[in-house]
Amino acid sequence: MKKSSRESVADRMTNVLFTLPALLLYCVFFIYPVLLGINYSFTDWNGIAKEYTYIGFQNYRNLFKNPFFWQSMRITLMYTLMLVVGVMFLSLVLSLSLNSMKHFQTFTKSIFFVPAMIGGVTIALIFDQIYYRVIPVIGHALGISALSQSPLATTKTALIAIVAVNIWQATAMPTLIFMAGLQSVPGDLYESAMLDGASAWKRFRYITFPYLVPTFTINMVLTIKAGIVTFDYVWALTQGGPSRSTNVIGIMIYNDAFNNMKFSLANAESMVLFLIIAVLSAIQIKLSSKGGVDG
Repeated sequence: MKKSSRESVADRMTNVLFTLPALLLYCVFFIYPVLLGINYSFTDWNGIAKEYTYIGFQNYRNLFKNPFFWQSMRITLMYTLMLVVGVMFLSLVLSLSLNSMKHFQTFTKSIFFVPAMIGGVTIALIFDQIYYRVIPVIGHALGISALSQSPLATTKTALIAIVAVNIWQATAMPTLIFMAGLQSVPGDLYESAMLDGASAWKRFRYITFPYLVPTFTINMVLTIKAGIVTFDYVWALTQGGPSRSTNVIGIMIYNDAFNNMKFSLANAESMVLFLIIAVLSAIQIKLSSKGGVDG
């Protein structure tokens, strides 16, 4: 028994030693900056001065009174909603289509994964040229007035155009995650369902989808987070314009911090954003945990 106890302690120490480097890195590069951000959000720090004064919740009060903050939150939520719907629908359709392929499946998957290997800013700059040089030419040729100018130039279509670029790149990874979930579905369930005369929709509803719930949760949470914290696509394409129609919260935080030198206010905005992401993720995971194969 003593020898077994010693081995158990040794195993625990080994696990601790292997985990410790990752834990230290996580604390240094995530926990510590978050705590600093919380601290600065209660001050009047301008990002440069060594000294600052604690002002309590004044930054948060100013933030909630700012109409531009609420406008930015509304735009961010609209962006996130469009991104989630587009990515989840396309990735699910693509994964089902690719999973049914009998030949060249690996080659086809690699083609669809190419956008994920390109940087967001690079893709945004490429589509910027497409929107300004290609779309208007097509619009004039087809006589469609709505496409006669870049969709980034009008307040009605700018946000949609940016979301389309984001969807084009963001669909790759969720597609692979969905395909991994499809591999876990037992084939004999499909055979039994087909023998019973179940339609394709019923097979998807009662067999495929329950096995996809865990991957659906992962994709949903990651896509929601990507939509709420989006910055690079918007900055490279419109920088929040035209007329603040694409001024998502990430752009507002950047402008308050680096253009207006209000770092404490920007930290308060970041804390609000952090809480929103945490709450949405918790709700999504809670709701998804009720489904699945076991549900």
